[in-house]
Amino acid sequence: MACAEVFWLLLGDPSAVVVVRLLRIEEGGAYADILSWDSTIDTTREMQYVQRTLGFSTAELEPRGRRLVTEEVAGIVRWKRYLDYLIFSQFRGEERDYERMEPLLRQILRLGVYELVMLEMSPYAVVNEATQLAKIALRAGAGGMVNGLLRAVATNQIENNHPSPVLEGDDRSQARALATIHSHPVWMVRKWMARFGKEETIELLQYNNRRPTFALRANIAQGVSPEDLSAQLDKLEVAHEKSPYVPEFVRLSIGMQDVLRAGLLKDGLCAVQDESAGLVVCVVDPQPGEHIIDCCAAPGGKALFLAAKLNGTGKVLAVDINEGRLRILEEAAEQLGVSNIVSTLCCDLRNYTADVTGTADKVLLDAPCSGLGVLAKRADLRWRRTPEEILGLNDLQDQLLDSAAKLVKPGGVLVYSTCSIEPAENHERVAAFIDGHPEFVIESAEAFIPKELVSEEGYFASKPHKHLIDGAFAARLRKTQ
Repeated sequence: MACAEVFWLLLGDPSAVVVVRLLRIEEGGAYADILSWDSTIDTTREMQYVQRTLGFSTAELEPRGRRLVTEEVAGIVRWKRYLDYLIFSQFRGEERDYERMEPLLRQILRLGVYELVMLEMSPYAVVNEATQLAKIALRAGAGGMVNGLLRAVATNQIENNHPSPVLEGDDRSQARALATIHSHPVWMVRKWMARFGKEETIELLQYNNRRPTFALRANIAQGVSPEDLSAQLDKLEVAHEKSPYVPEFVRLSIGMQDVLRAGLLKDGLCAVQDESAGLVVCVVDPQPGEHIIDCCAAPGGKALFLAAKLNGTGKVLAVDINEGRLRILEEAAEQLGVSNIVSTLCCDLRNYTADVTGTADKVLLDAPCSGLGVLAKRADLRWRRTPEEILGLNDLQDQLLDSAAKLVKPGGVLVYSTCSIEPAENHERVAAFIDGHPEFVIESAEAFIPKELVSEEGYFASKPHKHLIDGAFAARLRKTQ
């Protein structure tokens, strides 16, 4: 057994875990987990993936190593396009040769460049570790190539001499440059430049590349006030601040691992939820005694907040087509003390409304969408989505809106929401719905949420780079007859 392999076997190596996780995301379609590596991932199974993929074992990681894995996986996924640009600038070969490079070798290079450029780690340590990893997992020649390329990148880093795309020419050329500099798909940048202009687009791109912040919702269903939650966080010495938008929420940038280890979620004191999701619930405005249907509910964050706001009286029916995700919702409802309020139904909403109509005081349709409002937290989505996919989602969104509308009582409320910032999924869907359903009228969200979050049309519409929360949309529609 090689000395370097013995080293990893005894000490454990975050780098080995990172490259395997990146392979699973890019080649296997797994989703990036940027929140809590050590609380949501089966570490034994993770080590088995490493052994099968790389051909050697590595010891279980300490908490510090796990946090590094979380940060590096999220960061490399986020900065993939820019990292590839830096790698190719030192690559001795044609672009097609780089595109055909072994996936594992590409991930090792991305990791090395990320550590050198983004984390500014010791060049000697980064180059040596990446070289050894390539030699053991692949072959000696791969190690030599990694060594030479990373040494060149390290030199540029020391001399502050990295190449950079030139932001000039027509809109198409500038969009390509911005897409590389800020690591987004070109089509996405072009779409936003056409809508927002260059300067605001840059703000959005920069926000999407920030280390994400998270929010916790105090579980008022169990009598936990925001002040109680804040006191618990103070005990843990976790820095936080009150949400300026939703009273039940607090924000934190770091310390989520401490919250998890302290059992605050497990004990039902709070739930992880973005303020934008809480604002959608505010637009619904649940009142005690009401019967509410959440149409695409799983995994259940909004349904659980709706239930908490019912103050012990009323019902929330959570409908979803995914049975496994509904089980997660049921477990969370038990944990948060609202299982007496929340019931679940596994079915396709479009089939359910063939037999059931006009039963609910309020209906929430949080429709399947592109997720382009949550790219700061879900960096992998930027590489998964295509313009064609968004067009395909529009048809599904229209069908689900038609079905959800059937569930609303006369005088009741339908709220359509997404976690997208795209008009095609938001304003345009509502406009098309109103054209075909004159019995519904738009009610302004201004009575339920802060005015700065309300669009000219009366919709809730948050912009990540302006409001510092996830991008989301909600339209409140009243059924008049």
